[in-house]
Amino acid sequence: MTRMKTRTRAFLYSMLLVAFCSLLAYAQTAQDVARKAFGATVLLLMEDINGQPLSLGSGFFVRDGEIASNFHVVEGAARGYAKLVGQKTKYDIEGISAVDAERDLVLLKIAAHGSQSLSLGNSDSVQVGENIYVVGNPQGLEGTFSQGIVSSIREVGTDKLLQITAPISPGSSGGPVLNENGEVIGVAVATFSGGQNLNFAIPSSYLNALLTKIGSLKPLAPAKPTKAQRSILSNVGSQKSSEGVVGGQLTWEFLYTGENPAPYSFSIRNMLRENVKNVYCLVIFYDVSNNPIEVDTVKYEGIIPAGLAKRISSAVDVGVQSLTTAPGSKTPRTKIEFRILDFEIAN
Repeated sequence: MTRMKTRTRAFLYSMLLVAFCSLLAYAQTAQDVARKAFGATVLLLMEDINGQPLSLGSGFFVRDGEIASNFHVVEGAARGYAKLVGQKTKYDIEGISAVDAERDLVLLKIAAHGSQSLSLGNSDSVQVGENIYVVGNPQGLEGTFSQGIVSSIREVGTDKLLQITAPISPGSSGGPVLNENGEVIGVAVATFSGGQNLNFAIPSSYLNALLTKIGSLKPLAPAKPTKAQRSILSNVGSQKSSEGVVGGQLTWEFLYTGENPAPYSFSIRNMLRENVKNVYCLVIFYDVSNNPIEVDTVKYEGIIPAGLAKRISSAVDVGVQSLTTAPGSKTPRTKIEFRILDFEIAN
């Protein structure tokens, strides 16, 4: 009996050792996937016709000088640039080489050569429960790497969407969704406001098809292009995760003193039926001639309950206060614009 117990313990120890080694190998695989993805993932900053920031997003190289992303990231932009994770060089976007508005996909051409690209996997063979990784660029946090599984494969008419559990951070729309081999099996889109933290990806099969349709280069269009009659996203929610959360009621914390910087606060209201968190808001200040003079990006990490508002603070150069606000007042007399760039549904 003692000998049997000894053999049993030895067997259990060996099984634990194998499991531990498997975990180490798995962690190393995740690190390898991250390193490979970071070398091909870019931050996209799109600007309007006045040169002011319009949207933030992500993308990734699929060919030399060719970046894939979501169409809604570049929609309505007059210009923009791409920047590789961890690098300072900015590459101007030369134009659009192919677009699939129905499936929220776009291919962008930039003047960069020798860029590392990601291989496309077979999204048709993806199984529920499969491990996946998402790479993106939240504002100020380049190279965010998150992990999850494929939780469902949704049929949307004749099309498909991958539902995933990996959190899609603000600014990560258009980033790659990768399998354990580091192959792209989807393109991330923002969390939809109408569900319980539902994250989706456009299957890579549609991106693969788009690569065969590259044509003559088309410029970015500052005027909103005509929407497709049907969208793969229309049956599961809005393409834009900023709907339902609004900013407003900006006031300066102190009367003008000339001291730099000038602190201010404003309200973010959640008009949805779900709690939200990690709200990114772009605040644009205008002068008396209605010209944009300053931009500030503010993040609120806390939870804003459904139907309620929170007041958040930031600061800009004191000159902005003097150009927008009458002496002796804390309330700007000029236009202040609030653009919610992104947020997450909080469980």
